[in-house]
Amino acid sequence: MSGLTIPQIIAIAVIPTLFAITVHEVAHGWAAKRLGDPTAERLGRLTLNPFKHIDPVGTVLVPVLLLMVAGVAIGWAKPVPVTWENLRHPKRDMALVAVAGPGANLLMAIAWGMLGKISTLMPDAAGWVAEPLAYMAVWGIFINVLLMVFNLLPLPPLDGGRVAVGLLPGPWAWRLSRLEPYGFMIVIVLMATGLLWFIINPLRMAVEQLVAFLVGL
Repeated sequence: MSGLTIPQIIAIAVIPTLFAITVHEVAHGWAAKRLGDPTAERLGRLTLNPFKHIDPVGTVLVPVLLLMVAGVAIGWAKPVPVTWENLRHPKRDMALVAVAGPGANLLMAIAWGMLGKISTLMPDAAGWVAEPLAYMAVWGIFINVLLMVFNLLPLPPLDGGRVAVGLLPGPWAWRLSRLEPYGFMIVIVLMATGLLWFIINPLRMAVEQLVAFLVGL
């Protein structure tokens, strides 16, 4: 998308980004409800209304600053509340709730890939639809895979950290869970030093190649 202007990039990116963030959080709440915790539903968080999930700092301020400084944006939405005491098997179920968000991002990346494939099959006369759809598909794959890989880092309070806490033996899980108050500080340091992109970029590219293979791009 190097040939596009900033307003064009924003117009193309806004819908895939909002869907990526919103569906990610709804997936957490949906999984929690299925496993016995209706907290997210009671608080009105099982909705595709993005304004219910936007965090002013994580969804707006941090991504904009990173885009201006580093040329890449990573952020987060307002976490869906989960009352772990309501879950039928709290340790296991918290891991399942956590993995639901990245899993939803993977499915959305595949869906955007399918739309990208459809755009390549459109006739030349439909170029006014095919071209923006192709650009949106590229961004949709990118942002969903990026969010999936980022959130699966094994660091609380990221989803991967919660999955790790659910899978590790008790003493190891307890030690890892104690990092949660410092998790975002660690992420910010990794971002500032460039180590975060160094860690996740190879994984992101591998998953993007897998998605492209699955949809025939």
